[in-house]
Amino acid sequence: MRSCLIVDDSKVVRMVARKILESLNFEIYEAEDGQKAMEACRRYMPDAVLLDWNMPVMNGLDFLKELRAMGGEKQPVVVFCTTENDMSHIQQAMTAGANEYIMKPFDTEIIESKFVQVGLI
Repeated sequence: MRSCLIVDDSKVVRMVARKILESLNFEIYEAEDGQKAMEACRRYMPDAVLLDWNMPVMNGLDFLKELRAMGGEKQPVVVFCTTENDMSHIQQAMTAGANEYIMKPFDTEIIESKFVQVGLI
């Protein structure tokens, strides 16, 4: 079973994403900020990360840069999932190593299509 780390400071967003991803047969881990997500990745590297941008402690972009700097043989697919929808944010995310970008609000169809595009489903 593939695993996904959901990183978002909103408990509601994590709950909705969890339901969607569990229905797609993913094992789910959660973190409410980038620092906790880094700690989780050091313990167990997931196959995918669904990542919010704006969070306390460590934002999504900083988390992504640190994650990619870790290197290693197993690098997760990272899908940004955020309200930041201007081209400069998308470009920063992709330059930092994001694989895909989803706008909030999202639904099952959107997440499923992005996960298919990146080869996770």
